[in-house]
Amino acid sequence: MPVISRFNGIVIRMYFLSSEHNPPHIHAIYGDDVAAIDFQTDRVIEGELPPKILSLVLKWISLHREELLKIWETQDFIKIAPLD
Repeated sequence: MPVISRFNGIVIRMYFLSSEHNPPHIHAIYGDDVAAIDFQTDRVIEGELPPKILSLVLKWISLHREELLKIWETQDFIKIAPLD
């Protein structure tokens, strides 16, 4: 699973397999905590993150939603800037 971005100890990944299922989502990893997050609705679809970390991930998603959708649709891997 390629790494899309890293910031504040958070790793953002996205699967690039033709069998990957909808809805479009990313996987956010923070230590032992992992969550799959629908980046179109900001809904956690699986797993969990500490509230402060989830807030940072959702802020990052809001800044890069269009890039994430483009990656999902084209499966062209690109790195996305971290949260400042």
